[in-house]
Amino acid sequence: MFSGVYTALITPFKNGKVDFDAFSKLIESQCEKGIDGIVPCGTTGESSTLLREEHEEIIRFCVKKVKNRIKVIAGAGSNFTDEAIYFTQFAKSVGCDGVLLVSPYYNKPTQKGVYLHFKTIADSIDIPVLLYNIAGRTSVNIEPMTIAKLFKDCKNIVGVKEASGSLSQMAYIKSLVPDIELISGDDMLTLPLLSIGGAGVISVLSNIVPEEIVYLVRAFKKENIKEAIRIYYKLLPLIKVMFIETNPIPIKTAASLMGICESSLRLPMCSMEDINKIALKRVLKNFNLIKC
Repeated sequence: MFSGVYTALITPFKNGKVDFDAFSKLIESQCEKGIDGIVPCGTTGESSTLLREEHEEIIRFCVKKVKNRIKVIAGAGSNFTDEAIYFTQFAKSVGCDGVLLVSPYYNKPTQKGVYLHFKTIADSIDIPVLLYNIAGRTSVNIEPMTIAKLFKDCKNIVGVKEASGSLSQMAYIKSLVPDIELISGDDMLTLPLLSIGGAGVISVLSNIVPEEIVYLVRAFKKENIKEAIRIYYKLLPLIKVMFIETNPIPIKTAASLMGICESSLRLPMCSMEDINKIALKRVLKNFNLIKC
């Protein structure tokens, strides 16, 4: 259902507001470059600093802009179950193809609490659901057995965006639930995850080089493994520099240097340190993404 390449969209800002002109151009570029879908209002989109009205406006705008050319998976997670239900039902009402639900952050629920959180949301709606496991941000891992139980008990939970950093955990999930759509949430692990049966990636890097990520994943799926490996190692310096500081600081700075949008972030996210920006510019120049 959600195999392939999906872009975890940045949210362009200008003068403190969402820059929908830049956002429109970014989405159009994604459609033209062969991306399978977009994921607005996720971590990369600075969802934690969006007002509810902005969140809704962004999701509605994305659905209207793509006009069914590609899929839209709305970030709809929250550490408050009722709020996640609200955003999930909103996503359904405006025509999204699915929702991405991050595990509850800050609360530090038990695995029972994690299970009940996701099951309550999934039971409230019939839209397809992707779980999002990123313990580095939320402090709580969605354990493989919990994922397996949710997949069994909730027919609309179809997959998981795995950003735990543990390939062994990803393999264990796939062994427990062979039919689950296991999606990389880390550009560094896209190729390794594909090699153990992964379905694709929700990519940060594809904000600026969508065609390269698409080419990598499609080469692998066509069993052109050597070419997929070649592209992976070619992209490695770019992948690494995108996480030289906390996401989305580097990717948004890169997008600004490439003229895609302004580099404006919302506090507590702040501008990139000068020494790291120099390193970022060097890599972008080596990839011919900027001229100076």
